[in-house]
Amino acid sequence: MNRADLSKQPHEVSAMFDDVAPRYDLVNDILSLGRTRGWRRVVAEAVGAAPGEKVLDLAAGTGTSSEPYADAGVDVVAADLSLGMLEVGRARRPDIKFVQADATRLPFADASFDAVTISFGLRNIQDYRRALAEMLRVARPGGRLVICEFSTPTAAPLRTVYTEYLIKALPGIAARAASNPEAYQYLAESIAAWPDQEDLAAEILAAGWTGVQYRNLTGGIVAVHRAVKPAADALAR
Repeated sequence: MNRADLSKQPHEVSAMFDDVAPRYDLVNDILSLGRTRGWRRVVAEAVGAAPGEKVLDLAAGTGTSSEPYADAGVDVVAADLSLGMLEVGRARRPDIKFVQADATRLPFADASFDAVTISFGLRNIQDYRRALAEMLRVARPGGRLVICEFSTPTAAPLRTVYTEYLIKALPGIAARAASNPEAYQYLAESIAAWPDQEDLAAEILAAGWTGVQYRNLTGGIVAVHRAVKPAADALAR
């Protein structure tokens, strides 16, 4: 597996997630100290989907991030590059539509979704700028974008502790709990190399989204960015 600061070839990232799929959700809960459920609730609130709307949930993995929408009667499509993840999700939640998809070449028509969201997956995409543009393409005018991703703690002491955790503690915990500990070494490095909150906000704006805002969670360890696709008349101009 290439390291996080190299090319992140899609087939390698997909194979990595295939390996960890069976225990992925369990290991995530362990490594996040149980925070993932709260983060998902914040994301669902930021998406604000209502019954009758259509949501694209990218990097959905086994579909845990898609469940709040399906349970609320929202038409959700759970998309992921990893077939292993999708197979686990389909077996667990056959009521959710799972689609294999490369986020840089989405197999959906223009203006297909009222909202597009991605949690903890944008940094694993080889060309995340192209992915942001694809998300814009498939969103309807006025549609929402919500990105949840690991970010940079706002307080210096927390940054120090968090960096130590990523480098030293996380790989050790993964070695005992995960089927493929090397995958979590990659994930730790990808988190450390990822843009901070302001830099990601600038990238979202550069992709054509408007009204970009973000909210820090757990002291900035995670950030949720929200944006809106311009209305049709603004796009025409």
